[in-house]
Amino acid sequence: MEKTLPPIPVKRYFTIGEVGDLCGVKPHVLRYWEQEFTQLRPMKRRGNRRYYQHHEVLMIRRIRDLLYDQGFTISGARNKLQELVQAERDRRRSGEMPLEGMETMEIDQEEFDAAVKDSTSGTNGANHAKAIITDVMQLPNLRRELHEIRELLAFGH
Repeated sequence: MEKTLPPIPVKRYFTIGEVGDLCGVKPHVLRYWEQEFTQLRPMKRRGNRRYYQHHEVLMIRRIRDLLYDQGFTISGARNKLQELVQAERDRRRSGEMPLEGMETMEIDQEEFDAAVKDSTSGTNGANHAKAIITDVMQLPNLRRELHEIRELLAFGH
């Protein structure tokens, strides 16, 4: 009875509601998981609003899979996540550098086409199209930043 999750849109930050929809869990569950999984640390802004980044959405999906689909307990999922993180570090140290998760950064072609079409008919559509194009243009920078973060994490532990 596995629910198919939607593709993760190309954007820098996601609200807790958006992450809940993308990962199939309620916001209160996400807040609870933050307490249980130390790797999950969304940025907090005014009013303690949470903003998640792409890698955190992937981690939440992994946690959800471990708990809901594979039947792990919170403690077991925490241990399994730690094993997965260590295995990833070992792969990096051995020279393997796959950037896990990049394949899930998809652009909805219909949404993109509609935004481009709407861009000729009003400010709202033009702004939406510009936002999508800006996000797409940021992908190389995002990839570089992710590589840099991964390197920092590899050498920091």
